[in-house]
Amino acid sequence: MNDDQFSARFPARASSWKLRTHTLTFDRAPQLMAIINVTPDSFSDGGSYFDPMQAVERAIRCVAEGAAILDVGGESTRPYSEPVDTSEELRRVIPVIAKLSELTDVPISIDTSKAVVAREAIAAGAEIINDVTGLTGDPQMMKTALRSEAGICAMHMQGTPQTMQDDPQYDDVVEDIFAYLTARRDELIAAGIEAERICLDPGVGFGKTHQHNLQLMAGCGRYHELERPLLVGHSRKGFIGKLLENADAPRTFGTVGGTLALARQGVQIIRVHEVRENLEALRLFVACGGADGVPGEIPA
Repeated sequence: MNDDQFSARFPARASSWKLRTHTLTFDRAPQLMAIINVTPDSFSDGGSYFDPMQAVERAIRCVAEGAAILDVGGESTRPYSEPVDTSEELRRVIPVIAKLSELTDVPISIDTSKAVVAREAIAAGAEIINDVTGLTGDPQMMKTALRSEAGICAMHMQGTPQTMQDDPQYDDVVEDIFAYLTARRDELIAAGIEAERICLDPGVGFGKTHQHNLQLMAGCGRYHELERPLLVGHSRKGFIGKLLENADAPRTFGTVGGTLALARQGVQIIRVHEVRENLEALRLFVACGGADGVPGEIPA
């Protein structure tokens, strides 16, 4: 797909995202956000990188493999997870962010819903606040986001991690979330946050049934009408295991399949555990014609 065809399919698609000191620009292929969980209990890789130096080493490997953003989190938001004390979350993430800011120029994102953690992470070198509550979980987060001048990713979640999978309900999951993201974008702008700093995430896996997740994955192109970059994190989620009828499968290949479906819809940022596997698939997808059968290339 050449640039003219791509623009014709997604005329409102955002082409950039302003961060604290960087600006990310988007072309035909998605950019990958690497998941760096500094937790003992995340749903997929909890405990694997709980030691700060292991987390730093993983992050640097992800950069070498082609990650465009490093998303560092110290609190699991898997279904029925328990909240983490602020001091413990700070202890987990701040040394990792501080070290990574010395070692790489790749933008660092702090995955948190706590204003204190966001503020300290920005001071340590983070460029993005990635909040699964859409900046509603902490009454101080909006003020922190405004003062930080960081890029902001606001996600949709029905309920909380402790309740979100009890019985999620929607009239139309794609349209209901479109309405939520529209309102959230407008509220952030009204609070003084520049539109250029806002990214939106429909929240695959957060308060959705397996069928809801599939409908969202198929309908993400709708959200380009919001004129803000889109971020989707489907990597290794439970609906992949459900679809493949194997809850214990590693879900890497299923994740890659989802990544290509999102690339076809022009999603700008995809949050993944495996950077190399997803990037290699994207390179071949685009080079072999991508969505419209027109060969092209994306950067190595």
